[in-house]
Amino acid sequence: MDNRARESEGISIRVRRMPRNAPLSPAEKARLYRKRHREAGIEEVLFQLPGHAVAVIDDLKMRHGLRNRSQALLQLIEERRAVVAQG
Repeated sequence: MDNRARESEGISIRVRRMPRNAPLSPAEKARLYRKRHREAGIEEVLFQLPGHAVAVIDDLKMRHGLRNRSQALLQLIEERRAVVAQG
């Protein structure tokens, strides 16, 4: 039965929809962020490292003008991979 038939029977139906530009909750934003990264082949990993290891990563980040620690770690991994491939 469609809405017109229901209205003719005296039944009123109201559908309340969220506006398209409704702000997302922080949980929804985080879920979408993680989904986009998964689709791009990026995984989020939490490391527990001693302070001196973090200092090395931060030093590399500063010396190379990188935006974040992830880029510094990726650079270390790529450099190590190149050394292993050579020898």
